[in-house]
Amino acid sequence: MAWKNRSPLQMCRLLVVISFLPSKTTSSVLTVNGKAENYTLETQPGVYESLECTVHNHTGDEELLWYREKDRIDLKPINKINSSSVCVSSISEDDNGVSFTCKLQSDQTVSISVVLNVTYPPSLSGDNFRTAEEDSDVDLVCSVKSNPQAQMMWYKNNSALVLEKSRHRIQQTRESFQLSITKVKKSDQGTYSCIASSPLKIETMDFQLVVSDKSTPVPTEAIIAACVVVFLTLCFGLFARRERMMKLCIKKKDPDRDTAL
Repeated sequence: MAWKNRSPLQMCRLLVVISFLPSKTTSSVLTVNGKAENYTLETQPGVYESLECTVHNHTGDEELLWYREKDRIDLKPINKINSSSVCVSSISEDDNGVSFTCKLQSDQTVSISVVLNVTYPPSLSGDNFRTAEEDSDVDLVCSVKSNPQAQMMWYKNNSALVLEKSRHRIQQTRESFQLSITKVKKSDQGTYSCIASSPLKIETMDFQLVVSDKSTPVPTEAIIAACVVVFLTLCFGLFARRERMMKLCIKKKDPDRDTAL
């Protein structure tokens, strides 16, 4: 009944006051391993890491969620309320850059993330024996995995490779180091060394390049022409032989034909 007695102006003022009342917000704070901000965890392959997420400044029990990248991690009920831990075992090189995020279930804007930085020494691989003809092109591809990224160099016969702008080209990505040689010469033959240097280790892999003589191109048109000539000669020979055989057969069939006349 009291609402009916209020004027439209009073109702409008009341709605304005209600709209400015403080809404319910969370003051909870999350930490992972005691850190209250996103951070990078330095680790190595084969290491076991534990991440413990804890909620602070909460007025009641809070359920926690864990994500690996965008995938939610299944947690036991006892490992969800107010404090939650995940274990990252058998860390590998492929885990480098993977993120783990802890969130409040009631307000998922409250979150904290940890990114793994997996450091490991350089490892090299590739086709280490190549053959090429003179004047052909060849690529020596050295595949590399390293974190931090390694400094790469090419050596030839134990000396720093002297690059010729017109024939040598080097292309490098995070996972490969390629030497391309155009119009290969006999002098290009030798042992090429791919060298990767990082603060953890210096790794070397040798590539053997063998340059063979340029093969003489086969004159295919001349061969085809010769085959045609041989084929036609055989055909004419068989035809002539057939004619002679037919004449002999006719003579044997009627030996007195000429004398009868």
